[in-house]
Parts: sequence; C-alpha cells; structure tokens
Amino acid sequence: MSLFEPGRLCVKLAGRDAGRKCVVVEAVDAQFVMVDGDVRRKRVNMKHLEPLDQIIKIKSMASHETVKKEFEALGLPVWDTNSKKVADRVKRQKKKSVKVKETKPAKKVAEKKVEKKVEAAEVTATT
Repeated sequence: MSLFEPGRLCVKLAGRDAGRKCVVVEAVDAQFVMVDGDVRRKRVNMKHLEPLDQIIKIKSMASHETVKKEFEALGLPVWDTNSKKVADRVKRQKKKSVKVKETKPAKKVAEKKVEKKVEAAEVTATT
C-alpha cells in the first residue's frame, strides 16, 4: 500500500490552503491524490502534502458529508462553502413598434386650400 492511501490525514504544505489538515479521498495517479477536509476538495500533487500518523476509516471516493462527519468526530474543522444565490434575471421584452400617423406638411395643406379657393372663385366667375 502507498503512503497516501484513502483515509490518510495530511497537512497541506503549499497553496491557498497551506497549513490546513485534509484527508486523502482517492489516489488519482502516481503523482496526484484527491483531498477533502479543511481544504477545498480538489486534486493535489503529493509533493504538496505532509502525511500524518492518523488514518480515518473512509471508503475510496467518499463524499464530502462522510469526510465532514469523520472530521467532526475528531474535533477538526471542516471547509464548508455556501454557494451564492443567483438573482433572478429580468427577461427582455420585445419593443413594441408604434405606428406613427403620417401627417401632411403644413405647406402642402395650405397650398391645397388655396387651390380649392381659386377653383371655387373660377367656378363662380364663369357662371
């Protein structure tokens, strides 16, 4: 068996979670393991871990809830994240097309009125 078998308690040596305790959940390959505990659950290089004497009885690929129960039994802190709630997005509505009533320019309207008056005058003059 390897030094980093599932259940082995370790201390992170590098990265954002340096100095925190974790447990090996799965051996990914010859160089990397999956860890969980007081760190974010992620794949970690074995060179960045310091193995401890303690071993927790967990199965390979144990869930975060299982690791959390075991850490609480030992009195160790556990990394818990609360995902942010995403606000409801406002749905876009189609713009309503507004029909604009076309108006005749005032100049043309005035010209037509003048033409009608001229025609009316011509009709009365001829009769």
